[in-house]
Amino acid sequence: MNDTRPIGLFDSGIGGTSIWHAVHKLLPYENTIFIGDSANAPYGQKTKEEIISLSKKNIDWLLQRDAKLIIVACNTATMNAVEELRASYNIPIIGIEPAIKPAALNSITKKVGVLATKGTITSKKYSESKTNYPNITFIDQIGYRIVQLIEDGHLHSEELQILLKQYIDPMLQQNIDYLVLGCTHYPYLIPILKKLIPDSVKIIDSGEAVAKQTYKILNELQLLKTDQLLGSSQFYTNKDVEILQSFIGKYGTAQKIDF
Repeated sequence: MNDTRPIGLFDSGIGGTSIWHAVHKLLPYENTIFIGDSANAPYGQKTKEEIISLSKKNIDWLLQRDAKLIIVACNTATMNAVEELRASYNIPIIGIEPAIKPAALNSITKKVGVLATKGTITSKKYSESKTNYPNITFIDQIGYRIVQLIEDGHLHSEELQILLKQYIDPMLQQNIDYLVLGCTHYPYLIPILKKLIPDSVKIIDSGEAVAKQTYKILNELQLLKTDQLLGSSQFYTNKDVEILQSFIGKYGTAQKIDF
């Protein structure tokens, strides 16, 4: 089999490019198409019904472009909509959840910090997932304004650094040894976070796990692109092309769409 149709990814904004980078690193021969719904970011402040509606709109757009598999490159959309999406579409759909499992299984202090959006932390799915680890204390922190600051091009701003310190310091005071990043925007914060936390605190995000799951599903369903030719990548946004471009660098040219 040599299925050259693209892998489709969507996010509430540019954060999902962190997932794209992980997928491309593992599967460089696959074609990909990414849509960042930045005009409606952040999803974390929206209702479950709004998140489902926006997610379906994104998937419909990707299916019109012949996507063979969908990656919901957004924690909030996964936690609030993935079950409805899988019931609505006859296509493999891979979601993203905060990677609390490896943190919980490896924590020595039994204290795990989770930095995520309101839509993720308040979701039923996230609450249920924590019950699998009754011996772990999860210190949850909603990352108010983080997504919006990144979307507006203020990743390296003083305001963002001050916010992160306010969010992380109480976790450190409670002796966490793992920090789970529960939003696809947040891996871009790692260089800043490493200046705020000791080396003994490990940072975990979901990118590598999602990439491995993508390969597993494509292989099982015989959907892999097997011609060994480097894949093409397309990136679209309905807001700021320059900001999206800054996150994809040499890997493609960001394009603006009315969406």
